[in-house]
Amino acid sequence: MTVELLIFDCDGVLIDSEPVASAALWQALNDAGVSISRPEVHRRFTGYSEIDAHRICIEELGLAEPASVFAGLRNALYPEFARSLSPMTGMPALVRSLSVPKCVASNSGIERLQNSLGLLDLWHDFAPHIFSAEMVEAPKPAPDLFLHCAREFGIDPSRCLVIDDSAHGIIGAVAAGMRAIGFVDPADPRPDRPGVLAEAGAVTVATGAFELQKALEGFLPSAVSSQLGPTLAVPA
Repeated sequence: MTVELLIFDCDGVLIDSEPVASAALWQALNDAGVSISRPEVHRRFTGYSEIDAHRICIEELGLAEPASVFAGLRNALYPEFARSLSPMTGMPALVRSLSVPKCVASNSGIERLQNSLGLLDLWHDFAPHIFSAEMVEAPKPAPDLFLHCAREFGIDPSRCLVIDDSAHGIIGAVAAGMRAIGFVDPADPRPDRPGVLAEAGAVTVATGAFELQKALEGFLPSAVSSQLGPTLAVPA
């Protein structure tokens, strides 16, 4: 089936934000008296919307009023993004090589997207086609956001291809009738990410931008620049 739309997740795919966000949330939770390790925060919260993160705090961590935690998180996180946020290695070159329509589908809110992706030139590579879970009834793993993207472009879901680094994103894409590539950050500390994403329904899994380029060439042989190789070479 021809691919007519590429749908990119944001955090952990386009931008290297998840380690920064996990560290800031860990600090906010510890300030609120929650005893939890930084790796556990990364494992429990990465890929979830803020609504789901609130639920985790209440149901799993026993925080009766997590709103103050997330207010403190935003106060710390946005300045940290301004200081240290960077795109995922190789991703700007890959995105700019694509000759098919593309958009962003993120579980993050619009405010966070503006204060993360919005700090980087990658924002302009996608704008105005940057979509948040706030725009639909339910966040990933529901299919709502992916179906919203397809409707905005007037493209059948079966002709959309999703790139996402979370099982929730892959499950949502499959539920929307789309194919999905699982993306793994080479520095991700969580075990067996390729296996987790494949089990969620990814048709293939790519570690880093170089492998993603090769995977996309299989779906879009004429829509990914063949002149990219040296810019996406895997570091020695």
